[in-house]
Amino acid sequence: MDADGNVHIYKARLVAKGFRQIQGVDYDETFSPVAMLKSIRILLAIATYHDYEVWQMDVKTAFLNRNLSEDAYMTQPDVCNLLKSIYGLKQASRSWNLRFDEVVKGFGFIKNVEEPCVYKKVSGSALVFLILYVDDILLIGNDIPMLEAVKDSLRKSFSMKDLGEAAYILGIKIYRDRSKLLIGLSQSTYIDKVLKRFNMHDSKKGFLPVSPGTILSKTQCPSTTDEQKRMSEIPYASAIGSIMYAMICTRPDVSFALSVTNRYQSCLGEDHWITVKNILKYLRRTKDAFLVFGGEEELVVKGYTDAGFQTDKDDSRSQAGFVFYLNGGAVSWKSSKQDTVVDSATEVEYIVASEAVKETVWIRKFVSELGVVPSASCPLDLYCDNMGAIA
Repeated sequence: MDADGNVHIYKARLVAKGFRQIQGVDYDETFSPVAMLKSIRILLAIATYHDYEVWQMDVKTAFLNRNLSEDAYMTQPDVCNLLKSIYGLKQASRSWNLRFDEVVKGFGFIKNVEEPCVYKKVSGSALVFLILYVDDILLIGNDIPMLEAVKDSLRKSFSMKDLGEAAYILGIKIYRDRSKLLIGLSQSTYIDKVLKRFNMHDSKKGFLPVSPGTILSKTQCPSTTDEQKRMSEIPYASAIGSIMYAMICTRPDVSFALSVTNRYQSCLGEDHWITVKNILKYLRRTKDAFLVFGGEEELVVKGYTDAGFQTDKDDSRSQAGFVFYLNGGAVSWKSSKQDTVVDSATEVEYIVASEAVKETVWIRKFVSELGVVPSASCPLDLYCDNMGAIA
């Protein structure tokens, strides 16, 4: 499928019936890491600032690249003893990740301690960053011959597809203007699919994710059997999940609205569904919006926090959030209801600042390991608008 959502290649695969596997018999560990989207955004922000090359590769049939350490059997049509991993096995993703890790470390790459799917290779002044998301690979670097050497090494080890300069990854379009040192990330195609899926592609266009004065609570949940039956047919959870992927990738502007509506999946009422549709209407108006990196004179991480006091009418908990910027664009964000009930706005702001500091520590460690952001050795700025919390 291309960046416009058009299908070009159909695939058929032989897969194992992983649901019949038994833990401790034919599989053990199954966890496999993938690159966090905030790590990808941070590296793209850095690549924009330094005008690095950003290339993309794809691994063909990634899960078939490692020998199994467990004894596994498959009927097809006779009983076969599987020597290599195959799609459908519970441990297939983990086996592939372990195999890839072994190979790239053999090329001289060093794994980032804070992000297990980000690797770095340095040779003199030349450097290359490698980002792995299952079978999608981004190569970011400042030396074309070194990047070509890495691509050649990957081709010798795996069956690869060279996609050239990165333009579309994980449902995200990447637009770049190197003359202005800008990169923009957009999910217009994905949002179009979501709107059509929920029959909102011809709806009115909304101006805000949440209408002013909107208050949601459990008192708006269905009270009669007929209402409950009718609302059970609404694809509420599916809509929340679809919007959530856009929010996680490129749309921090809907994170608050999604956090508020996400709480009522088990007892949704008409008002809750109307609020979700308002988010979709807003996305229809802003589907072509970009998350842009570039235009900054310095490569410095800045964080901002804010909170609303006892905004939840059901349990009196408060809504809080933070966002971190690098090279003019948001790289990490969160909006959620706090876990505890507090007695003052100062306490609310203090708690969210504490949560943001944890994120600051991670960002600083991750960026410091990259070795290309001089300001990472200095304290990072975190802004809070409550003097009591600051004091």
